[in-house]
Amino acid sequence: MNLSEITDGLNDKQNQSVTLDDTQNALILAGAGSGKTRVLTHRIAYLVTQKNRHIDAILAVTFTNKAAKEMRERLEMLLRRPIRSMWVGTFHGLAHRLLRAHPLEANLSTQFQILDQQDQFRIVKRLMKENQIDESKYPVRKIQWFINQQKDEGIRPGDIDAGYNYFVKQSIKVFELYEVHCKANELIDFAELLVRSYELLKNNAELLAHYQNRFEHILVDEFQDTNTIQYKWIKLLSSGKNQIFCVGDDDQSIYGWRGAKIENIQKLESDFHPIQTIRLEQNYRSTGNILGASNALIANNSNRLGKSLWTDSGNGDLIDIYEARTETDEADYVVSAIQKYIDDGASASECAILYRSNAQSRGFEERLIKYNIPYVIYGGLRFFERAEIKDALCYLRLIESTADNVAFERVVNFPTRGIGNATIEKVREFARDNHTTLFQAAIEISPSLPTRASNALIGFTQLIEQMCDDAKHLELSEKVAHLIKASGLIEHYSNDKTDKAGSKKENLEELISAAKQYAHD
Repeated sequence: MNLSEITDGLNDKQNQSVTLDDTQNALILAGAGSGKTRVLTHRIAYLVTQKNRHIDAILAVTFTNKAAKEMRERLEMLLRRPIRSMWVGTFHGLAHRLLRAHPLEANLSTQFQILDQQDQFRIVKRLMKENQIDESKYPVRKIQWFINQQKDEGIRPGDIDAGYNYFVKQSIKVFELYEVHCKANELIDFAELLVRSYELLKNNAELLAHYQNRFEHILVDEFQDTNTIQYKWIKLLSSGKNQIFCVGDDDQSIYGWRGAKIENIQKLESDFHPIQTIRLEQNYRSTGNILGASNALIANNSNRLGKSLWTDSGNGDLIDIYEARTETDEADYVVSAIQKYIDDGASASECAILYRSNAQSRGFEERLIKYNIPYVIYGGLRFFERAEIKDALCYLRLIESTADNVAFERVVNFPTRGIGNATIEKVREFARDNHTTLFQAAIEISPSLPTRASNALIGFTQLIEQMCDDAKHLELSEKVAHLIKASGLIEHYSNDKTDKAGSKKENLEELISAAKQYAHD
């Protein structure tokens, strides 16, 4: 392969990045739509074909599995051969590969298994129950989040100073119990993959030297989204003899809420000195007016590394700004504009509505249905199909009619109140045998159940009865507001520290707005 096959079609800055001297470290500040994936793949092709680097001497780290797959496919097309032996993948995927290659050195068995978030949650919950740690004071999700947060920082239980913070003390206790359990059962969670692989290399000089020598070039995509342990991982693998090539954009750092550290991209200059910074500022995705507005907005960010996007695609249409009085007004304006666009001969598939949170979709969906415009929700379910909305509506259905068996089944043990499957099956059997509703069966069967199950079931039926009484003279929106609080749904998501809990809580609050709008209409 000659050089022109690699550089054809690249702009000047892309070409400079791809053909940079192979003895230099590089930070490529790649703006949105500037062709960073192309730069990464063509850089690897350049190293292999023009600098005679073996494909196995290159480590490429991506942010998602999809990006890793795409990079591998593009490289195979460029190089016209398979590259199965190349180390390309996410941080977690590469850490897993490293631990599978050296389990004994990492103090693991060869049969270790990976825990997902749900499995981890169940283990933490069980350990807390076995050790009489009160979930009402120390929510399981918060403890789980604490454990993963410490691991993302590369911190073990013994390294944490709880001081006088009793929550931290209890969290450390669970953390220690959890580590003992995982070791005894040969389990590794996602955060542990990175910590353990980092410790494997840090504590084994010979193994570290092997990988430092093997990976002559380390390329990292989406560097602005790396967390503390990921940065340490890359820094450890860098011997000073190998080169790093980091692609990122400090203007696109949006994962701080889950541990990403924007300062990582800012530390490169001191930790990997000397390093050459190249800015990819030509945008291939947007028009001039859009870029002008986005440049003006992002210029207000502090501590930027500096970059101004431009395009030769022309200015395009002006940006319209409409300051809506209400969410309903906003939805009406947007959907009527789409309808006009369609009436002028355009296709609905050429239109997109972007919103900040999932809860905002409801107003737009109602108007799209009203205008009979077909639509697809990307990255999520339609508003009334979301689990938390279905849960709330089932509570509403049940207080309207305790004969609603489907609603009963859905919410009888959500949020969790200690009513297990065996108890629910007994309720079903009694209802079938006596030709009655599940709710009535629950009332009648409760006294015959073991104390714990009986108390839990009585608590639920009394809750529904109380909610029925409370809701008798309330407006629809007031009913919805009351039931999502009284049922424990809001409290459940307030205590939940997983990624989607916040949006679920917002959706429940949006349901109240939907009820108000429904009553108004």
